[in-house]
Formats: sequence, C-alpha cells, structure tokens
Amino acid sequence: MSLVYSGVLSHAPGITGRADLVKNVALRDEFYARLEQQRQEILASGAEALIVMAAEHFANFFMNNMPAFCVGIGETYSGPIEDPEWLKIQKTTVSGAPDLGVRLVREIMQTVDTAYAEEWKFDHGIMVPLHFLTPHYDLPIIPVNINCQGPPLTPLHRAWAFGEAIRRAADSVPEKIAVVGTGGISHWPATPDSGKINEAWDREFLDRLMRQDKEALLSYSDEETYRDAGQGGFEIRTYIAAAAAAGGKGDLQFYTPDLPIFAVGCTVASFAIE
Repeated sequence: MSLVYSGVLSHAPGITGRADLVKNVALRDEFYARLEQQRQEILASGAEALIVMAAEHFANFFMNNMPAFCVGIGETYSGPIEDPEWLKIQKTTVSGAPDLGVRLVREIMQTVDTAYAEEWKFDHGIMVPLHFLTPHYDLPIIPVNINCQGPPLTPLHRAWAFGEAIRRAADSVPEKIAVVGTGGISHWPATPDSGKINEAWDREFLDRLMRQDKEALLSYSDEETYRDAGQGGFEIRTYIAAAAAAGGKGDLQFYTPDLPIFAVGCTVASFAIE
C-alpha cells in the first residue's frame, strides 16, 4: 500500500496567531507537543508527499465557481493569504507535486468527479497545519478542498466516497503518501458566537469518528450541524474523508475545549491504515 499515514488536526488561525494570549500555557504546550508527535509520525511513515484536505475559506473559490472537491496539481503554492503579523506565519512558497497530483486526480475521477487547480493560494486552513507538520516546508504538498463553505455543501456520503477514492488513488502509485484532514469541529468563526465550543457535540462526533461508525458519521444533517456546531462544524467533511481513506479505527491523541482563545476544540488524531 502507498497510503502510509492518515490523521486529523485543527486549523483555527488563533492556534498560531494568538498563542501568546493563552492563559493555560501548559495545556497549550501539550497541544503543540501532540502536533509535534503527529509530525514525527508522518516523518517516520516515510511519506514522500502530504495531502492536506481542508475547507477553503473563499480565498480561491467563491459563489461563481464552488467545486465540491478540488485537488491541487501546481508546481508551487504561496501563503498565507492572511496578514503574516496576524497569523504569525511568514509568507512563503510551498512546493507541490504536480506529476503525482495528476496521477492521483486521474484515479480519483474514476469514481468521484473532482476539479483540479494549478494555482492555489493557501490560507490558514492549510498554513496552520503546515506550520506544525512540515515547518521547513520540505515535504511536497497536495492541497485538497472539500466545499464546507458555500451551500449546497458537499454531502457527507460524498465526502466519505472521496476519502475512499483518495485511498484507492494513493494505493495505485509507488510514492508513499500521507493525508490529513483539517478543520474545526464545533465553532462559530466570524460571528458574535466566536469562541463558543459545544464540547458534548465534539466528543460525540469524535467518538463516532474513532470507532469508524460510518452510519452514525453520515447521519448528521446540515441543519442539525449548523444548530449544534455552528457553520464551522461543516468542516467535519475533511475529518470524515480522512477516516474513510484510512479504513481503520482512530486514536484520539488530544482534544480540549479549554483553550478558548483559539476559538475551537483543539484536536489531534490518527487512524490505522487498513
């Protein structure tokens, strides 16, 4: 098999941008240590490229063209699109994997229609994970967008099918590939409820995710998610796709709602590859 790692992690901009405002420094540092552990696991897997599945925040796609799925096949990417002083991540150029990306897209398209892009500007949804998982930007990146932003949203069962297609595509090439799904669970970004976290909802979702309970994971309606987890909760699609790609049960390595300045439940987990 060529898929050698699958995991999930949070990507809220406060994780880097407001690090110095955290009151519980020990808990923050424990979270960062778990992200470092995830980096080490990806490194130990021998991965030659990293697929980062994220929710793109209108940096590249808008309501005049909103693909359900998009895979990056560019030579290079730039980011962050946000103010570096705000995000606390300097602008940089990130290497892509165009030949590998094209081969993966061809296989994915056998079962799931996906758009592809040779140009892509990274926002915090990708740059925050890269800041921790490949801080020297020395691992080729294949960005993936799942539409979690502009209704009608990508259906959950299609996110699962997309994850399975990524797995099949990864296993069809000789390169070793790691994949991460990144987003929030419950959160209400850029609203008066920013900072709110529904811990009970998060833990129920993570329990379903770690057990690979497909039926339960795909049972959420968008209306229920919006009510209980905010518009940020729509990003569960990236977590679901990562679980589907792995096939095995998950290991929840870290979760806390107790870093409120980050405005999201901070999560790190990995899945067995089966």
